[in-house]
Amino acid sequence: SSGINAEWPLRPGKYLICPVEFDGSSLVISNCDPGYVFNQQAFNVPSGIQGILSLFGITWSSVSLRPIHFHGAVMAMFASLIAPFGGFFASGFKRAFKLKDFGDLIPGHGGVIDRMDCQFLMGTFVFVYYYSFIKSVSVNSVLQIIYGMPGESQVDLYNALGEHLSSRGLL
Repeated sequence: SSGINAEWPLRPGKYLICPVEFDGSSLVISNCDPGYVFNQQAFNVPSGIQGILSLFGITWSSVSLRPIHFHGAVMAMFASLIAPFGGFFASGFKRAFKLKDFGDLIPGHGGVIDRMDCQFLMGTFVFVYYYSFIKSVSVNSVLQIIYGMPGESQVDLYNALGEHLSSRGLL
């Protein structure tokens, strides 16, 4: 809730969504389409959760949020429940090499890697989560992959796509 309230002043603008471009004299926020994850949508509250909320006098059947709020909640739960185990993994890794710390930059705390060990696990999770659940595939991104294929593979793809479209009656 506090995270949602903290982003409230930034909702009207596209400051954290659209890329910034330099037009020769100043920085300009481009006019981009923020995508579905940043657009307000109505979601039905599952009946089990409605039952729990009714115990507290809350009667919500639907809630209006942006999908990015759900993604943020998943990442926050991972960061608080699972990412700290990255420290245990780093500790086991150090023991395997008979090291006490990865460095001595911070006296009594080890090196920078000792302070950032859970970030490796969190960074991996965010990368996989983003490419699995958030990033949408566009026609242009598919075409870029096709353009990078060898010519004979492009012809094979063309033939297979032609057969598929013919079988569906679209050609």
